Amino acid sequence: MNPVYEPAAPRRPVAARLARALAPLSLAILVTAAALPRAAVAQGFETTVVDARDAFRRHDRVRLATLKAQAAAERNPLAMWVDYWELTNRINEVQPPEFAAFAQRWSGTYVEDRLRNDWLLELVRRRDRAAFAAEYPRFRMNDDREVTCFALANDQLSGKDVREAGLAAWLAQKDADDGCAFLAATLAEAKQLAPADIWKKLRASIEAGKPRAARQAAGLISDVAATAMAEIVDSPARYLAKKAGTATRADAELTALALARLAATDSESAAAFLADRWERVLPGDLASYAWASVARQSAIKLQPDASDQFLRAGRVIGKSGRETDLSDDALAWKVRAALRADNGRARWQQVVQAINAMSPAEQKEAAWVYWKARGLQALARDSQEGESLLASGRELLAGIAAQLSFYGALAAEDLGQAQSLPAKPAPLTAAERDAAASDPGLARALTLVAIGLRSEGVREWNYSIRGLGDRELLAAAQLACDREVWDRCINTSDRTRAEVDVDQRFPTPLRKDVAARAREIGLDPAFVYGLIRQESRFILDARSGVGAAGLMQLMPATAKWTAKKIGLPYTPALIADRDTNLRLGNAYLKLVLDDVGGSQAMAAAAYNAGPGRPRKWREGPVLDAAVWVENIPFPETRDYVKKVLSNSSYYAALLGGRGTTIRSRLGRTIGPPDPNAPPPEKDLP
Repeated sequence: MNPVYEPAAPRRPVAARLARALAPLSLAILVTAAALPRAAVAQGFETTVVDARDAFRRHDRVRLATLKAQAAAERNPLAMWVDYWELTNRINEVQPPEFAAFAQRWSGTYVEDRLRNDWLLELVRRRDRAAFAAEYPRFRMNDDREVTCFALANDQLSGKDVREAGLAAWLAQKDADDGCAFLAATLAEAKQLAPADIWKKLRASIEAGKPRAARQAAGLISDVAATAMAEIVDSPARYLAKKAGTATRADAELTALALARLAATDSESAAAFLADRWERVLPGDLASYAWASVARQSAIKLQPDASDQFLRAGRVIGKSGRETDLSDDALAWKVRAALRADNGRARWQQVVQAINAMSPAEQKEAAWVYWKARGLQALARDSQEGESLLASGRELLAGIAAQLSFYGALAAEDLGQAQSLPAKPAPLTAAERDAAASDPGLARALTLVAIGLRSEGVREWNYSIRGLGDRELLAAAQLACDREVWDRCINTSDRTRAEVDVDQRFPTPLRKDVAARAREIGLDPAFVYGLIRQESRFILDARSGVGAAGLMQLMPATAKWTAKKIGLPYTPALIADRDTNLRLGNAYLKLVLDDVGGSQAMAAAAYNAGPGRPRKWREGPVLDAAVWVENIPFPETRDYVKKVLSNSSYYAALLGGRGTTIRSRLGRTIGPPDPNAPPPEKDLP
């Protein structure tokens, strides 16, 4: 039940479906043997391309070369993909003339730019700065951070001042890679990286749990620091017990990093180390950083002392007079801990202060706009500037109330606004529809999806809709809707800004079946639709990286258990059957919903993360239900619950049902179960 999809194993679709998928491709691309019927040609195209993708995954060079020649001979409309797989499979041997010939052959297509990305990375590995400099300006997607890092390093070596952009790119690097390592080394050699910059990178890497990036950055300090960082990564407790010190600033920095690393696995021990010794001997800013690291981990574990630990981090700064900036993620957990603090009454001053300390971009996120508004309104009760604070809070809420999102809906409700769906855009014209239907990239994408190569189709589609305006996006979305490629329909329509088509964003395929299966066991169809939209985007053969399958993304063990529970005859192959998947998914959702006393927020969390986790997360104080959702420790599950609930409220409005408000679905509070309630279903998977 993980909303990350991979294409199912390629299938041989019926000729009619393929012929319909291939129809939009331009005749110039589709020239083939005139004597062959369209369906036979389509079947031949499919076989060649699917076989080539399989050969690519097996690194079968001989087979790929054969299929490349075959695709060219049959004038396959997807020949560029076979060409791409064949060339990228041996990219380490390619020379500039061969890449240039490929780029000319497929100029303007997705695969041209995708191979350019691969080629640029290969040039990074070769340290071929001249070839890289010549090719980089042609990289249209420009979405690879390693490539960006190397480009900045190249500029630095060419005499340009890239310190600001280079530092930003390096700090944003998630894990160790060659291009960003080269950039950092180049900046360090040019004296453009201060020690403080490197320690900031080290703290970010430790917080993100990226030990390779931490080791890489430590090498810029010294060989001694790199060795120490390896020891800290492997066993922070041993390092603290045997080697940590404060004789130099570097020693103190490493000690603070060891405390932060230990906090990730054992926040109680890290807190004890700090309280017993290190808070007193570390410089104030590093003691503060270490306490904030402990507090962040305590907050993630929903421990009641997290907010106090964040306060303690603030108090110890005074010893040094300087402050270590907290990351946006640490500040987010400071907000969440403050919302849970004082038995759920919240520490609103701490909430507002933490949000104000976030980066300008992060402060604009709807979650923090909403909670800052709530904080200002709460503080207004005891302030001489109460009216001003209330007005500021209302202004913040009004700024997000029109958003089709969890916090947008909450803001509108807090302002007393009735939920209203956006007005329907003007109908698409024939010219707008024709432009989308005749776009070769969109046509290729739909064909790839139709023959089972969904991942490639999605990438081709997303490339083709770059830079489109609202009307063009609506036309592309409608093309996908008409072909029942629902994930591209939804995701493309989601990109529009001024014109919003809710029928595209919240489609209702299989409406009769979904409603029937929901109502026969007492579920709200809008809730089921909201969950399916998030789980599979209505992809019938969706399969996640962990094995969840079908519309409702059931794990095989869960499907088997549920079938036995409700007495439904079942074999593993039935998990992909549409009706069986709906029956089992609805039955499991109802069992989960009953297990948590009817809380849709907890049921959605259980569906995504398993029922045991929300049972644990509800322990502690009784919380405002929105506070409980915001404190879900897993980012994926937190986002999932918000989207399922907001999806459901919009589906309720579209379907004319009840529960169109977020609060009606959230409920008011979530806390420990009623002691008189039935015990939980212990066997619920």
